[in-house]
Amino acid sequence: MSSIPEELSYTKEHEWVAGVDDGLTVTVGVTAFAAEQLGDVVFVQVPEVGTTVEAGDAVGEVESTKSVSDIYAPVGGEIVETNPAVVDDPSLVNSDPYGEGWLFRVRMEGEPEDLLSAAEYTTLTSGES
Repeated sequence: MSSIPEELSYTKEHEWVAGVDDGLTVTVGVTAFAAEQLGDVVFVQVPEVGTTVEAGDAVGEVESTKSVSDIYAPVGGEIVETNPAVVDDPSLVNSDPYGEGWLFRVRMEGEPEDLLSAAEYTTLTSGES
């Protein structure tokens, strides 16, 4: 399995979140673990810029050769940017999930809740509880 970057936060739904510490805008993507479970990603639907989301809302989809999975907003706020490269080339979710495969950015409102550290996410994905 791929390494889990220490500097990111994670959700139980297998999204990663970068930039939580600055308290303003965070970047969201799908974890390498999720990408491996999905298989070859062939379609990505991201939320529209300007959309207001609540933490836990389904805001998009990732479709692979195996299944379709919802993408959930890990934090509440406004969608301020989406990644056109991943819409044009969904395989970036598989090839570079923590880099070019990012999905969208959210200007946070309030403090994020229920995010996991890298160690907690490692435990979650290793089947321990």
